[in-house]
Amino acid sequence: MNDQMQNKAEDLKGRAKEAAGAVTGDDQLKAEGQGDQLKAGIKDKVDQAKDKVKERSEEHTSELQSHHD
Repeated sequence: MNDQMQNKAEDLKGRAKEAAGAVTGDDQLKAEGQGDQLKAGIKDKVDQAKDKVKERSEEHTSELQSHHD
């Protein structure tokens, strides 16, 4: 499973925990769910940034190679 799918799964798990905590009145479970969602969101943003850096690096490498040839 790729990172994006794992992040989405973690977010959904967090949403389920938060909802279960809200329904049962379990504030700790609700907070855990919110934490899971936050963690998934942060991981997703980091993955997006890494992808962007990789993309830019490949663009610059390709430009350098074309100027060198």
